[in-house]
Amino acid sequence: MIKELKTGFLMMIVLTVITGFLYPAVITAIAQVAFRDQADGSLLVSNGQVIGSRLIGQNFTKSEYFHPRPSSAGSGYDPTATAGSNLGPTSAKLLNGAIATDDKGKESVGFDGIKDRVLHYCVENEIPFTLSVPIELFKDAQGNLDDVKLIKAFNDEKTPLVVAATQPIPADAVTASASGIDPHISPRNAELQATRIAKTRGVPPAEVLKIVAEHTEGRTLGVLGEPRVNVLEVNLALDKSFPPK
Repeated sequence: MIKELKTGFLMMIVLTVITGFLYPAVITAIAQVAFRDQADGSLLVSNGQVIGSRLIGQNFTKSEYFHPRPSSAGSGYDPTATAGSNLGPTSAKLLNGAIATDDKGKESVGFDGIKDRVLHYCVENEIPFTLSVPIELFKDAQGNLDDVKLIKAFNDEKTPLVVAATQPIPADAVTASASGIDPHISPRNAELQATRIAKTRGVPPAEVLKIVAEHTEGRTLGVLGEPRVNVLEVNLALDKSFPPK
């Protein structure tokens, strides 16, 4: 019995050394030599500081930047809680949004919904749209859209609020990715945001579109996926070419 235990113990030691030390060390060495950037996380550095990764989306809300697609990862763009909304295309919640009420009866946005996102996207990017009720009825004292009122109106069973953009809105502008941290947007999404960015930075729209074209990636291997624009990279290029005022 001692002989069998000794054999098993020695085998455990050998396999631990091989699979726990030698194999990881060899793979790490190969990765650092052949794929150093990817192995280190595809990090982006600006002014000596790591500001993000090419692989992980992050939120941008200022008007001088391209905005990413919506996120359902944690509280938004959380790489430790990647997830989608898991709502299907016929879901009323996905389309109209939902209101959350706390224990004190205070209402807030539980889920904004595609219709609310379409309206915000049109307003932010000066895209013409129609609304079945005057938009002024859904603004607060500061002139900002009241999302709670909007979502209630979208969910009205008798006379639901109807919003329609005068041109197609890219799906990635109003829907989250499965992970919630997709770092890319579609070229069309970027093009529709270019006018807002150019106006804010005080440059011709053509200059912003030129940067978009320079940062548009093609399909992987020419056939996989769709053309895309990395939001963090294109925003860094904007700051380099046209520093915000």
